[in-house]
Amino acid sequence: MGINWHDLLTAFALVLIIEGLLPFTIPDKIKSIYQRLVDAPDNSLRTMGLASIIAGLALLYMV
Repeated sequence: MGINWHDLLTAFALVLIIEGLLPFTIPDKIKSIYQRLVDAPDNSLRTMGLASIIAGLALLYMV
């Protein structure tokens, strides 16, 4: 079973598009959100990261 590079690059491109939507549309709000993230404790960031990983794995499993 080899890697399907087309699908992998498509997924990466979609991540870049989605990640760029908010900074493009509401840059002032994003700055304040990023500042709150910088000030957040490490455990909170880890919890958000773990929740994101679990949601991504669940979505990947359903697809």
